[in-house]
Formats: sequence, structure tokens, C-alpha cells
Amino acid sequence: MLTPIRRGSLVETAIESLRQTIESGEWPIGTRLPVEAELSEALGISRNTIREAVRVLVHVGMLETRQGDGTYVRASRDAGETLRRIARSRLAEQIEVRIMLETEAARLAATRRTDQDLKAMTSALDARSAAGSDINDRIRHDETFHHALVRASHNSALIELYDYFAHGVSETIESTERETDLPEPSQEDHELLLAAIRRRDADKAQTLSRALLSPSLASLKGTEAL
Repeated sequence: MLTPIRRGSLVETAIESLRQTIESGEWPIGTRLPVEAELSEALGISRNTIREAVRVLVHVGMLETRQGDGTYVRASRDAGETLRRIARSRLAEQIEVRIMLETEAARLAATRRTDQDLKAMTSALDARSAAGSDINDRIRHDETFHHALVRASHNSALIELYDYFAHGVSETIESTERETDLPEPSQEDHELLLAAIRRRDADKAQTLSRALLSPSLASLKGTEAL
């Protein structure tokens, strides 16, 4: 059932309301939509807003307007929205893999790291901090830090696996840095992790490593932080 829009006559909100009604199966393919006046009353928004929302859904292929006959449901899914959902699902899976690899790497690094490892990680974090608002530099130095952390585990199989997954690591770092709706791990979060590794506190390092990405994963899944 259509739910009245309570927070203003926003086209995007109207689009989402219509899309959800179609995707739920309440309006199967071939269904003729109610006329603008009925939709306007049901949603509590203007006919102009309804008209614009319908125009968008026609453009993406969910609806079809037949001259002199009305608007009909053409597809039960918005192809563009489906692709966006797949992309976000894929990102969530990549972050899950990163959490699995990096938390174990952090635990091992805390017990096996050398002075040279600490120097590499410290240098990368200092450069990340110095990058400031230069997002490209910050992303690059963030990647360098995480690769240095994994190398500090001194587990050749884990290092090879992480390097194989390097493209996925880059994508998740870039997404958390660039997408405003995803929590971004702070410089302080990274510094605390490094401090735990420096103290050889394996349990704390593992916990802090998981905490870096858990908020982003929870945001993608629409759940509470892990």
C-alpha cells in the first residue's frame, strides 16, 4: 500500500514510494497505475511531483506511459537501482574479507613485528596525516599502511593472499574515503591500532583492526556496528 510522504514533496521520496509498491508485487507487471489525482491524494504530494516521479520511472524502464490510456507497470525492478544494490553488496563482501584478513594480520603483527616494520607503518601513517584534505594522497598512504601491517605479520601465505586481494582493498579504502554515507576510519583509529602493535598487545590490535571497518560494514548492511 502506498504510504503518505510526511517530509515534504520530494521527488526522490515519491520515486522510492512508487518503486517499493511495484517491487513488493502490489502492482504486478501490466498493472495500470491509479490516475495522478489518486496518487497525489494517497501520497499527500502535488500532481507535479507525481508526474516527475513517474517520468523518472518511465526513463529507467519500470513504467510505460501509453498515450490516452494511462501508465502501466513494465518491469518489477529498476535496473539501475539493482546495479547499485549489487555494487553495495559487493563492497560489503570485500569489507568482510578485509576484516578477516586484517584482524588476523594485526594479531600476528603485534607478536612478530620488527623495528623495520614499525618504521614502515609509522611512515605511512605520518604521510596519511600530512595528506590532509588531499584525498588521493590520503588513500594512497592508507593503502601503504595496511599493506605494511600485513607484511608485519610475517606470514607469507597471508601476505600473498592479501596482495592478491589488493584491488578489493583499494576499492574499499576509496569507497570509505569518498562516499559521504560511509563511516570513514579516522587517523586516530589508525594510530591507536599502530600503538597496540607497537606494545605487542595482540588482543587489542585485533579488536582495533576490526573496529576500523565494522562501522562501514554495518552501514552497508543497515545494521548495528559489529
